[in-house]
Amino acid sequence: MPTFEWEVVFGREFARLDRSSQADFLLAVAQFVEDLAAGRSPRPGLRVKGVQGHSGVFEMSWAEDGRATFAYGEERIQGQPHIVWRRVGTHAIFRRP
Repeated sequence: MPTFEWEVVFGREFARLDRSSQADFLLAVAQFVEDLAAGRSPRPGLRVKGVQGHSGVFEMSWAEDGRATFAYGEERIQGQPHIVWRRVGTHAIFRRP
């Protein structure tokens, strides 16, 4: 099972999301984790891709204007990806992904 952590700014941004947006994000994370745990690439609907100009930083879409950025960190459990959540919110997060 993939492991995760989040940066302080991510926690603050997540807390500012309304409950519906938080639920949408958590549903997308469940799908993302399911794909990673199965050893497959994230499903196309999550639109996971690298962030231009920020090597090692990726973005995931969880709503029409809902985005989250993350990086892969050091494995905590051998053979399992470790996700470091960086930012969550709207497209505005790309000013400092």
